Amino acid sequence: MEELADVRAKLEARLLTLGARVDDIEAEQRAPLGDDFSDQAVAREDDEALDGIERAALEDIAQTRNAIARIDAGTYGQCVSCGGDIAPARLAALPTATLCIGCAHAAED
Repeated sequence: MEELADVRAKLEARLLTLGARVDDIEAEQRAPLGDDFSDQAVAREDDEALDGIERAALEDIAQTRNAIARIDAGTYGQCVSCGGDIAPARLAALPTATLCIGCAHAAED
């Protein structure tokens, strides 16, 4: 498995990227609307799409912060359900994973 310091650095970089994305979305949504009603309707539809993207980014931020907290607590890489180890390949693919693959599959059922 990657060194925890490297994992933490990547997670912190991800937080910065996600934070910038949320800031950009919020700035775009604060922009004044034009006078044309059809343009306003399109802008409102765009806002709905941006809201979804923002919600996903905020969820990703929460998961990333949680992963950093698990590193700090010494529990990173341990399944929160069964307490077993999460496979290094799973953590490499999904660094915010909280479940081993067995528990993740069980949770889907």
